[in-house]
Amino acid sequence: MDWQTISTKIPDIVQIAILYYAIYAILKAARGSRFGQVLMGTGIIFTLLIAFTYLFNFDVLAHIVKVLLGYLALSTVVIFQPEIRRVLATIGALLFADNRRDLGIAASGRVTPEDLVTYIFKLARARTGALIAIERGISLRGIETTGVALDAIISNELLFSIFTEPMPLHDGGAIIRHGRLAAAHCLFPVSSNTERLFASGMRHRAAVGLSEETDALVIAVSEERGRVSIAHNGRLLRYPDLSEDSRKAVLRWVRKAMPQQKTAMETIAAWLRRRRARLARFAAPAAPAEGPLSPDTAPIPMRSDVDGEATGDKKESSL
Repeated sequence: MDWQTISTKIPDIVQIAILYYAIYAILKAARGSRFGQVLMGTGIIFTLLIAFTYLFNFDVLAHIVKVLLGYLALSTVVIFQPEIRRVLATIGALLFADNRRDLGIAASGRVTPEDLVTYIFKLARARTGALIAIERGISLRGIETTGVALDAIISNELLFSIFTEPMPLHDGGAIIRHGRLAAAHCLFPVSSNTERLFASGMRHRAAVGLSEETDALVIAVSEERGRVSIAHNGRLLRYPDLSEDSRKAVLRWVRKAMPQQKTAMETIAAWLRRRRARLARFAAPAAPAEGPLSPDTAPIPMRSDVDGEATGDKKESSL
């Protein structure tokens, strides 16, 4: 095969690669979401209809299916407007990224994910309701203008002073940018999903609403049940208790949302204690095969409130 023949096939190869990457990106982004489920179901139905019409040479039905595909593309833009808007905002954030994130900010002035999760679980143990959003790729400066700008170092005392009633800033959400508290008393967009209308309080609906429009990680602390919930990409994950496993799960989410932050250095004494506890756990005798599980060994359930599944917290105060 000579070079001229290969050069004529290069455009076809490039087109196939572009289509493959576009389809792969769409399926990967839609996996597990309501948009992905509807897209998969619609694709299967129309694939079967097209195969059926071409197999039996039904020209009229084939023409109708082609026309319906055009209307389906228009209706998809209207039905899945939040998902499409979030994708476009993510692309815009990549093109106009803020490169000033580390200018003038000392490392000691930024909270670490470990400390932030510790503060959040202290709020949950004290039954102090809180709503905290961690900014990621999409800027939250538009939401920040609805509240009070702070640009403060995050501490346990600061969070308690903000979210404890009847403090002036307790009613609203807080925004974390570059490891600092950028603003408080902010108004988050509330999810308009009617299925979730009676399943969650206003705080959790606001957390889901902000996660639907942006890629922010939103943390909601229930003041009635004292539990922590994570909202991300329109999903709400509830952790029913304040155990160490729940803390580790929330910490993984926060580390993913704050990759630029330095984690706390582990001291040699803490490392030795952790290794000694691990060796002691392996050396301990095995538990009996049958019998009820103790509270220390029972698996911790994690419930997901996806697309409006009712999981509690029907009564919630306002933001």
